[in-house]
Amino acid sequence: MSPKVSRKSRPPSQPGAPKAQFQAGQRLLCLHGSLLYEAKCMRVAEVTAEPEADVEAGSVMYLIHYTGWNKNWDEWVPENRVLEYSEKNLVRQSELLRAHQEQQAGTKARGGLRVRKIPGPGLQQKNGGRARKEPQEVVGNTEGSGCVGCPIEVSVPPRRRRSATDPTVESEEAARNRVEVKVEIPEELKPWLVDDWDLVTKQNQLFGLPAQVPVDAILDQYARARGEKALVAPEVLAGIKDYFNVMLGTQLLYKFERPQYAEVLAHHPDVPMSRIYGAPHLLRLFVRIGGMLAYTPLDERSLALLLGHLHDFLAYLADNAPALFSAGDYGVAPPEYHRKAA
Repeated sequence: MSPKVSRKSRPPSQPGAPKAQFQAGQRLLCLHGSLLYEAKCMRVAEVTAEPEADVEAGSVMYLIHYTGWNKNWDEWVPENRVLEYSEKNLVRQSELLRAHQEQQAGTKARGGLRVRKIPGPGLQQKNGGRARKEPQEVVGNTEGSGCVGCPIEVSVPPRRRRSATDPTVESEEAARNRVEVKVEIPEELKPWLVDDWDLVTKQNQLFGLPAQVPVDAILDQYARARGEKALVAPEVLAGIKDYFNVMLGTQLLYKFERPQYAEVLAHHPDVPMSRIYGAPHLLRLFVRIGGMLAYTPLDERSLALLLGHLHDFLAYLADNAPALFSAGDYGVAPPEYHRKAA
């Protein structure tokens, strides 16, 4: 649920007013999905507290207009998604865009390219001088050097064209009517996805294994923290663990991490990866899992119930992010590792 905000900004001098880093009318960069976009701050407001609010009461929200896009894309965003419009941040914007474009090119070369419309700013392109009303996002097999863990990327298994008489082949009509399951990543966790991508693909660092708090421990901690609420669906936690162990090696790793993964398998062939890997790789799972759930035979009610559990678990990760995510958990890979990863 989006936090409710006051549409009127309070003067900075007013006692108890939130201290905003940016002001109305200021030129900014705003994080949307895995990319940074040029934007303008239209309004500043304070969150009005509600128990179910996604952001802390008293924090600052900004009404953002994305430069070159229809005002229908304007949105209220928390401060952790807004960056100063500076040379340093423009360099980072270019790096993120370049990685995104490289991923698209690699996906197309492997024949796994599909395009679908999404509700949010896509690559900043214009059509005849007018902003496109429905930006597009590339989906498909994103294995490789692209931004695997970035928030807007979703991997969907490619469908093979086979004989129409084959009873195991999904009909074209059924494929068109299949509804993709959307798992919402909390705004507080999206910067961690970007930092994780930057640390691995740009800074050539590796997440330290075994993790101080492995996936199994995180799931157990969640079950204890939620008490009876979590006990009503233990199969959900078992399912998260199973999905993680199955998908890690094929869909949740960057190219640079594959030699490390091979070493782990060689030294621990009978140990589930959920006992070795930690929170960053678990978070990457929730970027992918929506595409997988679209292929599960669940009715609408069961799917809604499952999504409720998944979003509650993501909320738990967001609440405990400072303890679960840290750049200090990564280390620079030695020179011999670079030769293996080349």
